[in-house]
Amino acid sequence: MLDNLQLLFVWAPVINIQIILEGIFVGAVFALSAYGLALVWGVMNIKNLAQGDFVIMGGYMALALTSADVHLALTMAIVIVSMFIYGWIVYVVMIRRIIDQDMFVSLLATFGLSLLMQQVMNLIFGPEVQTIDMELPVYEAFDGMVTIPSSKIISLIMAAVIAIVVILFMKKSRTGQAIRATAQDARAARVLGIDTDRVYAFTFAFNAALCGAAGVLVSIIWVIQPFYGITYSVRTFAIVTAAGLGNLPGVITAGFGIGLFEKYTGMILGTAYEVAAPVSILLLVLIWRQISMRRNRQVVK
Repeated sequence: MLDNLQLLFVWAPVINIQIILEGIFVGAVFALSAYGLALVWGVMNIKNLAQGDFVIMGGYMALALTSADVHLALTMAIVIVSMFIYGWIVYVVMIRRIIDQDMFVSLLATFGLSLLMQQVMNLIFGPEVQTIDMELPVYEAFDGMVTIPSSKIISLIMAAVIAIVVILFMKKSRTGQAIRATAQDARAARVLGIDTDRVYAFTFAFNAALCGAAGVLVSIIWVIQPFYGITYSVRTFAIVTAAGLGNLPGVITAGFGIGLFEKYTGMILGTAYEVAAPVSILLLVLIWRQISMRRNRQVVK
């Protein structure tokens, strides 16, 4: 560990540029799936343990489409629409039946959905680690010590475009306003004539679409495997817990922050500890909030 710290800050500080860039690239992907979870959690009070598996499913759909020589932009559109439909079906078949149940029912149900999706993807695509080779150039700087693949630049741009569209949709569209109203008070929203069941279905489907978009980006900058979904679920839960529900700027900031922390952890302690980084942040945030709640707790007289 000491050697790695000396490498970062004494011998070759330019490596920090590479780590920061990697953190930005991965943070953009984390933010997409995390905002979808924040919506589902805030609007429906559903803790979706299959969140990461939605991401992996989107990645495998992108892999299949690119294998058929479909352009990346068209692949992204097809995956988003397909995952939206899939999310709506999952809501109608399962989520609608548990939405009024307690937290443990939603956790068990979505955990079962996660296991089912993992096994189906394993049967269809196999257990091998796969990725999409875009065959794009790789840019170098500082005598090759910093490398920037074109695929990661493209993924960052696409993530930024999707985030802007989501912000405009949530603020300007009537559906976005209905989602925010339902999140604030579902009973008052029903009194005002909002079909909350339709809002719930759209929210869950919208979350699946965002996960599908994140999966496309994952498939071109990382690797996908049927049982990797849990790692993305952990990251999204850590981001949402740190940023709060329905706070897109906070989710984006937390996504970049956790991406950077994860990459620095992997560089200093080893890649085996990268996944442990968001878990440690999740635990620290929960401990800090528990301490804050105890400080603000008052005795009722």
